[in-house]
Amino acid sequence: MADDQNRHDEETPGTRPETVFDGLAVAPGIAIGEAHLRDCRTLPIPEYRLATNRIPAEQQRFAAAVAKTRRQIGALRTKARGLPDAAAEEVGYILDAYHHMLSGSRLIRGVESRIETMRINAEAALEAEIQEISAGFMAMKDSYLAQRADDICSVGNRVLQNLIGEPTRGFTPVPKGSVIVSDQITPADAAQMDPRRVEGMAAALGGAEGHTAIMARALGLPTVLGASNLLSGVRNGTMLIVDGGSGRVIADPTPETLALYRRRIEDLQRKQRALARLRKRPATTTDGTDILLQANMELPVELTQVLQAGAMGIGLLRTEFMFMNREDLPDEEEQYDLLTSLIGGMGGQPVTVRTLDIGGEKIAVSLVDEVGSSAASVLGLRGIRLSLKLRGLFETQIRAILRAGAHGPVRILLPMVSSVSEVRRARESIKSVAGRLRRRGVPIADPLPPVGVMIEVPGAALAADAMALAADFFSIGSNDLTMYTLAIDRADERVAYLYDPLHPAVLRLIQFATQAALRARIPVSMCGEVAGDPRFTALLLGLGIRDLSMSAHSIPRVKQRIRELDLAAATQRANQILEQTDLGRIATLLDDFNGLA
Repeated sequence: MADDQNRHDEETPGTRPETVFDGLAVAPGIAIGEAHLRDCRTLPIPEYRLATNRIPAEQQRFAAAVAKTRRQIGALRTKARGLPDAAAEEVGYILDAYHHMLSGSRLIRGVESRIETMRINAEAALEAEIQEISAGFMAMKDSYLAQRADDICSVGNRVLQNLIGEPTRGFTPVPKGSVIVSDQITPADAAQMDPRRVEGMAAALGGAEGHTAIMARALGLPTVLGASNLLSGVRNGTMLIVDGGSGRVIADPTPETLALYRRRIEDLQRKQRALARLRKRPATTTDGTDILLQANMELPVELTQVLQAGAMGIGLLRTEFMFMNREDLPDEEEQYDLLTSLIGGMGGQPVTVRTLDIGGEKIAVSLVDEVGSSAASVLGLRGIRLSLKLRGLFETQIRAILRAGAHGPVRILLPMVSSVSEVRRARESIKSVAGRLRRRGVPIADPLPPVGVMIEVPGAALAADAMALAADFFSIGSNDLTMYTLAIDRADERVAYLYDPLHPAVLRLIQFATQAALRARIPVSMCGEVAGDPRFTALLLGLGIRDLSMSAHSIPRVKQRIRELDLAAATQRANQILEQTDLGRIATLLDDFNGLA
């Protein structure tokens, strides 16, 4: 009966005027359903002074609330196992991080200290500690740390609820076909959702880099975050359209808008079915050249998507996921276990493991105290520079990689390289680590894995001839290469519009590095965002690149473009583009070749 009513409501939307809210495109897809609002009321925080003899009892009360919160997190972990495999694993990582925050972390120690030294109640002490830690993260003006401040708040608010006696309220149960709407959706909230009942999500707060965004993609739920004023125009039962690809939420859509988006859903489904049929077909141009398509991997939960997309290996495994969302560093065994599971899951396909690339927008809280604010700078102590400074950290990771390499083919990729000496010093460390493992009788990769360099700094591209003599392969990172070449911080919205990988200087650096690799007869791949955009496929192949690594969901679209391409014609057009100096002319020549002009 409820489902019949939902269908009736879809066909006869309300008389309120259609309203559009723009936010961040977080998880692609289109959801249509009725709004289910979650009211996240601000908790009243009492504050009062304690008599000295009451301090131990107050600390005990706080400890009891923390213990109760840990049990709740544990219950959520158990419940999350019922989610789809990828989502269950991702929720597990997040809830494990939450659990760690409740185990002798700075947050817990800080509250205990405030209760004792300031003689204030636990609620006030917790609120003050949350604000101080969050302010410290935000002061670094780093988007990743801003999201970690959200994690601290999420965990702290759960403890506050238990201190005050406010029940924790989730999103379940919800009517089938609901679109979840809230001021903020936390990953722990997402763990309580049933993807079989929820169509999509929208929230007034949140960013594209946070755990909620990751969870939305893992759950496969179209999601828009950061849609300001959303709650002012949506009520329970409001008909909503969530367009996760464009970052748009439409409330009370007109019949015409509903019909338009239903057609778009049908079109998306047809395209997905057509692309899925390409999974087992080769990525071969019309004139018979085979192209290697591999996947970039950010998180282990993406393994299923990588396999389903038909990737011929992992061309870029970002290892930062092992170091983030925690206050300690992963030891050798933890890294070895994670790498071994991924290598085994790829069933003999090669896995390229990039060593730790913490820095810039990616900060590990466990390293902040040791390296300071330099790591937060895109020009600071990051990538290979950090690894060579903290040799113990680097060699622990190398030991894990070499041991995991005994279970399948691996390659080692060094990030942020700017000089040949960095490559040589890294290789010396790898050789030394391998020698010590062999003497202990520990099984490792034999022969040792190839060692490659990321070409993402203009200096590395310009010195590519020398780099090719020191490295076993190149991987061109177009994202950072474009940023550094054009001196543009993509995180600064005032200059982000200038970011353009078709800039003549960027294209010439890509060509220079590619030709240096081909002359030295070493493999060269492209792993930046342009690799996964079919618009650039003909240009990259025309420049001589035969190995592309991209997000798993991009592989079918790029494969389809490759199978339509004549490589000789693409090479001719790439050479013509390289002769140009005007950005507009370059874009026109490329789009004309792609049939888009």
